[in-house]
Amino acid sequence: MSQENRASDDDPSSINRLKSIDALRGFVMVIMLIDHVRETFYLHQQVSDPVDIFVTSPELFYTRMISSICAPVFIWLTGLSAWLYSQKHSKIETSKFLLKRGAFLVLLELTLIVFLWAGKYPPDMFFLQVIWCIGLCMIALSGLIFVPPQMLLVIGIVIVAGHNILDGFKLGEDSPFYIIWAIAYQREIIDFYFITARTSYPVLPWIGVIVLGFLAGPWFSNNASPENRQTKMFTFGLIGLILFSVIRFLNFYGDSPWINTGEFSTTLMSFLSLTKYPPSFMFNLSMLSLGLLFLALFEKNQNSKFTLIMSHFGAAPMFFYALHLAVLKLLYVAAFSVYGPSDGVYLAFPSVGYIWFMFAILAFILYFPTRWFAEYKQANKHIGWLKYF
Repeated sequence: MSQENRASDDDPSSINRLKSIDALRGFVMVIMLIDHVRETFYLHQQVSDPVDIFVTSPELFYTRMISSICAPVFIWLTGLSAWLYSQKHSKIETSKFLLKRGAFLVLLELTLIVFLWAGKYPPDMFFLQVIWCIGLCMIALSGLIFVPPQMLLVIGIVIVAGHNILDGFKLGEDSPFYIIWAIAYQREIIDFYFITARTSYPVLPWIGVIVLGFLAGPWFSNNASPENRQTKMFTFGLIGLILFSVIRFLNFYGDSPWINTGEFSTTLMSFLSLTKYPPSFMFNLSMLSLGLLFLALFEKNQNSKFTLIMSHFGAAPMFFYALHLAVLKLLYVAAFSVYGPSDGVYLAFPSVGYIWFMFAILAFILYFPTRWFAEYKQANKHIGWLKYF
């Protein structure tokens, strides 16, 4: 939704405000590329959720952990972008847009994205991942925007901070609500007629995230002071990280308990090993707090070359997402056809360092088509379908 609200006015603060949003979006998507390279060329070493510190090397642990910021920040920014859209459209128009966009993303996940991951269609299993999740969140937000802001804030906080109370509530396959609960919270494999699917991204906690992003919208209004906005983001970001550190240290709520192994390195890994599927309170609190700090830094340094480059990635998010999946799949298939498997049934990199090397090369290469598409999209707003990418 980055382009619907790109500044048409000449207010420099408005342009910089939107550039910083695109820059953060692009930044987390580029970081996401690290993990998708891992999921393509390092599958011989599976990573659990939360990460098992006793079977995962530190370099693989931190490679996985770094990419964790992508989904929560992206979904939060989706809520923020929805608020920006609502400032130029009525609530009914905004609701319809969110409903249509959400349905489009769900359909896209079930068709193109699934194909790009599996390399065939239909796949043996439909993995309902982040695009599916964002689509459902937008559909939910299309109704929630009619809730009064104060009540909506309570809903968002209760979902994000309180959903771990539900962790012990499980439904069996014989329950008539099994599929609904699996989509909402219980990560499971479901059978629906001729489709077998894995609910990789249970959606309920993410709805709380998109709601909080929507409610942060007034910080980014044209009348808001950039200095005050940056102060708020720095303040809430730091408070969030302090709150995370205290609650996590007390080890009583919000995620699986961490353990003191007697060694600093593995104890720190245990402390930082957080649950993403579904995202725990500790996971979202830490990642969203970091996201606020990064967003403030991007706005404070909106004239830097790095911010500009990241904003190009963030101005065409769906294009970049589909493109990088296609490139990774083609690279793997081509390499496998030449070299064959190197570790069991997988063609795998020999070390984590290769993940980072491949990431750097791909980020550089993918920047140019993504920038071209972002500029084409900006110059051709009259082409309706472009707004979906």
